[in-house]
Order: sequence, then structure tokens, then C-alpha cells
Amino acid sequence: MQNMITFDLFVWVFIPTLIFLARTIDVSLATMRHILVFKGYRKLVPALAFVEAMILLLAITQTMQNLDNAAAFLAFAGGFSAGTYAGMVLEEKLALGYQLVRVIAPGETEGLTELVREKAAGHTSVKAAGNTGPVSIFLIVSERKRLKSLVEALNTLKPKPFYTVEDVRSVGSSFFNPRSHSGPIVMEGAMNEK
Repeated sequence: MQNMITFDLFVWVFIPTLIFLARTIDVSLATMRHILVFKGYRKLVPALAFVEAMILLLAITQTMQNLDNAAAFLAFAGGFSAGTYAGMVLEEKLALGYQLVRVIAPGETEGLTELVREKAAGHTSVKAAGNTGPVSIFLIVSERKRLKSLVEALNTLKPKPFYTVEDVRSVGSSFFNPRSHSGPIVMEGAMNEK
């Protein structure tokens, strides 16, 4: 009788848990792999793909060996769902790469210019004409991990400027000298291959 209970726990709890965890890790790695491909990390992606494939094979093998176990199917699907969510959270926490912040501000922009100098080492500003009159356009390349601070600072301005944020695949060489600026957002040297 004791062997029967242990066997049931193994089939209905241990195997589905293993499948769920394997799928969660596998799909999280797949999410990271897709992001790293987009960001150009050519040397890291193949190793990540290898580990991802090995974990996926483990999950598929266990699921196929337990075709009469509904918990295994639920664990497979649940692990996919949890892995998708975990991958998005992980990517957000890592905040790899750069983003372009395009800020459009009407009227006098002295406060914005000072804020950008404080929060960002370098920017390019252009005078332009908007629907309601003259505007200034600021182009700022920010490391993703420092973007939140910049956006929070932009939202404190009166009137609030209009801004957009876009992903940047790579950043080339810059004429800014990182040592000559005290701001936290700095463009550094020539682009390194990842």
C-alpha cells in the first residue's frame, strides 16, 4: 500500500512539477534569446539556445512518457505560460541596451535643457515648428537601466513635454567624452561587438 502512494505522488506531483519547472526555465530562456538576438549579442545566443533546447527536450520527454497523465499536460502548458511571464520580468529587470528618447517641448526650454544636462551627459537639440508655434526637439540616447529616472524627471516639468521612447539596436562611436560629463547617462567610445 505504501508503494502505491509513493508511486502516485511521483506520477501526479513530482513529474508534473519537473515538467512545469523545465518549461518555465525553457521559455524564459527563449524570451531572453529572442531579445539578445535583436540586441546583437551573437556570442551569447548560441550557448543560450543549446541550454534551452536541452531543457525543452527534458520537458517533452517527460510529457510523452506520461501521456495518460493529465497533470503532465497541464504542467506543460502552465510552464509555458509562467515562462513567458518570467521571461518578460527578467528582461525588464536586466534592462539591456539603449533607448532613444525624443522629447518635443513647446516654448522656453531652459528648464528642460538644464534637466537633460543633469540627467544625461549628451543630447542633441533642434529648433522646429509645431502646430501651436516654435518647439525644441531633444534627442537623447539613454541606457535602458537609467531611462526610468530620465522619464520621471521629464514628467516633473511644467508644461509636460511630449516624448517618445524607441529601442536602439546598437550605438556607434560618440564625440562625447564620458570623463568630461558628470551626468549619469553617458555615451561611451566606439561600439563593441557583443
